[in-house]
Amino acid sequence: MTVHVHPQGICEATDVGDGSRIWAFAHVLPGARIGRDANICDHVFIENDVVIGDRVTVKSGVQLWDGIRLADDVFVGPNVTFTNDPFPRSKQHPDAYAVTRVGEGASIGGGAVVLPGRTIGRRAMVGAGAVVTKDVPAGAIVLGNPARIVGYVDDEGRPGAVATRTLARADAAPSDPRLVPLRRADDLRGSLVALELAQDLPFVPARFFTVFQVPSRDVRGQHAHRRCEQVLVCLAGSVTCTVDDGARRQTYVLDRPDVGLYLPAMTWGAQYDYSPDAVLAVFASLPYDADDYIRDYEVFLAEVGAAG
Repeated sequence: MTVHVHPQGICEATDVGDGSRIWAFAHVLPGARIGRDANICDHVFIENDVVIGDRVTVKSGVQLWDGIRLADDVFVGPNVTFTNDPFPRSKQHPDAYAVTRVGEGASIGGGAVVLPGRTIGRRAMVGAGAVVTKDVPAGAIVLGNPARIVGYVDDEGRPGAVATRTLARADAAPSDPRLVPLRRADDLRGSLVALELAQDLPFVPARFFTVFQVPSRDVRGQHAHRRCEQVLVCLAGSVTCTVDDGARRQTYVLDRPDVGLYLPAMTWGAQYDYSPDAVLAVFASLPYDADDYIRDYEVFLAEVGAAG
């Protein structure tokens, strides 16, 4: 295979993989690196310190400045704007430009703006016109200005993973092993939910904490534990939770206090879309240990893979 450069395209780079195509009025500077079977569309400009993976598509009207890193299978929509200097001044150049990373299989919709030094996680989806001011977690779907998480992709990378609601009846047996039913009693005096710590949970808790007054735009969690197990119970309001074991991602809406969500060790969890009155209770099997946390999704996947 060979590299195809349109007669009206300019490719000064020599590190370009087989099967890649560079179309009319595109300009690739000498230091850029482009993988195999990439598609660089009309009117794209690529600076020197740019790395593009295999099978990447960059649509028309995109400029990739120094410091941009696109992993394999990334899609960049038309007129996406990347930036690499948080405090730009004419004729003044920083010692080093911020590095912006777009993870494997991620997609960025047309007209989106990505601020310098941000990371867009693997298989994430940035909506058209979104302004990315913070890192985007793996698999997240973000929209708006500033971009906010509105959902997660499913196991196939498709948008709009279906949220699984909790039990229709408090006394019904859950079909999902992640759901933990708790005993509930209702009468004229009100309602009560009770659990025996040593019997009703998959472990004996060593720690308990609550999360509340979270702005609906914020996301909590975004980590895994190497040894610690957790059960999440929404005592009031509702919160959306995603759980990811490295092979499968599921989404749940916790909206009642008589059902818990079990997160075994080595499960990546995130919570978002908190209702204004949400109160989330968390039971943990171990005391707090900073070294037990995995806060980088790529590290999490590597450790899951190493464990088989």
